Formats: sequence, structure tokens, C-alpha cells
Amino acid sequence: MKRNLWEPKRRIELSYMKALKKLFKNLEKQIKGITNPFKIISTLKKIARSKEFNDYAEASSLKMATHVFSDVGRTWKEAAKVNGRGKEIHEAIKNELDTQVGTTFREIISNNSRLIKTVPEDMCEYVSSYVAKESMKGKRASEIAEELQEKFPEMNKHRATLIARTETSKASTALTEARSKDVGLNWYVWRSSRDARVRSSHSHLDGVLINWDKPPSPEALKGQKPYGTYQAGGTFNCRCYAEVVVKVSFLKFPMKVHYNNKIVTMTKKQFEAIAESQ
Repeated sequence: MKRNLWEPKRRIELSYMKALKKLFKNLEKQIKGITNPFKIISTLKKIARSKEFNDYAEASSLKMATHVFSDVGRTWKEAAKVNGRGKEIHEAIKNELDTQVGTTFREIISNNSRLIKTVPEDMCEYVSSYVAKESMKGKRASEIAEELQEKFPEMNKHRATLIARTETSKASTALTEARSKDVGLNWYVWRSSRDARVRSSHSHLDGVLINWDKPPSPEALKGQKPYGTYQAGGTFNCRCYAEVVVKVSFLKFPMKVHYNNKIVTMTKKQFEAIAESQ
């Protein structure tokens, strides 16, 4: 199936995942063989404070954010060629580090760096909880420490996958939103990855027009437990993405529109009427 122009490139997610796995493996290596769970905790805390760990976290975050920034930038340039707003979009991209786009870019780096730095702390909390639970069963400290070291590789593998998928997707969406607003484009089409793993609440929104300023609550729209409102690609493990509406004339009406917290089918005339007021 042909890749949509706006769909984020998965190689960025895989590169970030690889960097995270490398970091987590180093954490596991440094606690390997420790027979006292509380020594594991003190070692993890020491690592969290180390310059080497913090530098790696910041470098990994910067690399991911830069790749997403460049990828979304290329997407905009490609879109400009075919959507008749080339000059305007090109001029915006030239100066965007001084706009909300630049602010969003720096926030992505900061947020991801902070997220990575919490990993040793999360591992410490898990160790404390596991020790308390298993000690009640009469297990020795050395036995508990051994079990913990067996559990960490699989746990951290899943953690790396979740962080990489969630954060690259959120970064792509955030930059696309900032760039859209910078040139006055207020609408996008929600696109899902259209496979068996897509959540029903996200599949329900596939092909629906969304206003950037009024993101939907996908779960609430399906009568499920809500996780709040968010954009396409803006929540955990989400592989959806936003296809920016550069020209209304390129849309094929009637189309479904998210309007007043409902999904309503509209003609082009009906959509243009509400688009002007939002």
C-alpha cells in the first residue's frame, strides 16, 4: 500500500527505540550480579545522577526530535509543491525556529529527556514494591535480587517500544500542529494505520475532519472510558497521524466532521460555513 505523504516514517521510531534499548541494557549491565535488592536501588540512583547517563538521555532526545523535525519539514515542502501554497509555506519554514514551531521543538527535547531520566527512578520503585511483596512470602534477599534481574530485560524492552512509538508519534503530531497554525491551516483529516491493531475508537475517527483547536475524545465518541481529548498520534501507543487540509478543494465531500463533540456528515458548503467560524 502506498505511503501517505503525511504518515510519519517508522525508521525514526526504530532508531529511537534502538537508542533506548542500548541505554536500558547498560542499566541492566551495571546491576548484574548484585545480590542485595537495596544495593540495586542505590546503584540505580547513582546512575540517574551521573553525567554520562544524563548526557545520553539529552543526546537521544535531541536526535529523535531533530529527525522528526526534518521529516515533518520535508513533508511540508512536498505538500507545498502540489497544494498551491508553496511560497507561503517555504517562507514559514525558513523562520520557524523563532515561532511556536521552535518552541514545540525545544519542548519535545526537554520532555523526552525528562522522561528518559525517570527510568532509573521507576525501576527503583518497582524494586521496592517487589521486595515488599516477595519478602512477605519468606524469600531471601539474594533470591529476590536474582528474580529482579531476570525480569528487567523484558520489562525494559516493552518500555523502550512504548516510549519510542508514543513519543515519536506525539512529536510528529505536535510539530505538524504548530506548523499548520503558523500558516493558518486549522483542519486535518484523522488517519489511522488501518490494520488489525488499530483501536476501535481510532478506527472510528479514520477519515474524519478535525479542527486543531478542538481535538476529539475518541473513546467518549465510542461510548468507552475516556482518556481525555487528543490529536491523531497524540496518545500512548498510537500510530495514527494528521493529514493537513492545505486546500478544501482537494477534499471529497460529503465528509465526516468532528463538530460539537459529535461526528457529523457534511457537504462542502456546510463544512465551509463552520470552517469560517472556527
